[in-house]
Amino acid sequence: MDDRPPPSPGFIASIAGLGENLIKTLQERVELVSIELQEEKYRMIQILIWIGAAVFAGGMTLSFATLTIVYLFWETARLAVLTGFTVFYGAVLVWVILTLRRTLTHPKPFEATIENLSEDREWLRKQT
Repeated sequence: MDDRPPPSPGFIASIAGLGENLIKTLQERVELVSIELQEEKYRMIQILIWIGAAVFAGGMTLSFATLTIVYLFWETARLAVLTGFTVFYGAVLVWVILTLRRTLTHPKPFEATIENLSEDREWLRKQT
């Protein structure tokens, strides 16, 4: 038989309070992740819509402009004009890729959640 006295009501209340605080903190972190996921979803949809619009409008504009200029120089310098357009479009493609990479790498997803979890870990380390 166990001769230890039962835990005091204050001890049980303290453990219950600790559990409640732990669950509340976890709930806040999950809510933050949920909000950030929603923001990321909207950001990605917006990026895809703008990319689609830019590709369509740019493609149509470049196609008709290229056809018009090549038609104008068909008899005199069609090879030079076609080469010039190829170099120009290649340079534009490199610029677009670099700009898109910069856009997609900023901001970091879940930055606020990671920061809050780091703060929580630091606080816990100080407590021990």
